[in-house]
Amino acid sequence: QVQLVESGGGLVQAGGSLKLSCVVSGRTFSNYYMGWFRQAPGKEREFVADINWSSGSTTYADSVKGRFTISRDNAKNTVYLQMNSLKPEDTAVYYCAYRIVISSTYNKWGQGTQVTVSS
Repeated sequence: QVQLVESGGGLVQAGGSLKLSCVVSGRTFSNYYMGWFRQAPGKEREFVADINWSSGSTTYADSVKGRFTISRDNAKNTVYLQMNSLKPEDTAVYYCAYRIVISSTYNKWGQGTQVTVSS
């Protein structure tokens, strides 16, 4: 069973930065994807970024390209989301998620961490 625990959320002013962390534990496949998603109040959950754990290849939503960076530390079993130049519209609960390579569905989720960007 895979467990995910996020941390690093908080309150920041527009233009500021935050770094989210997600520790991955349990039995994982040898290759998988870790993703970051977010859900703002009254909105559907949306994809932010993901990373292939083996190759390190990344994908980003257009709304965060050039501002957010996803990375992983294999030794620490941790995936990060560095968020720079934050905007009020980035305010949301951020979730990390796990899926195996052969599946398009993320089936393991963390509990979420709140990010609030004030204007």
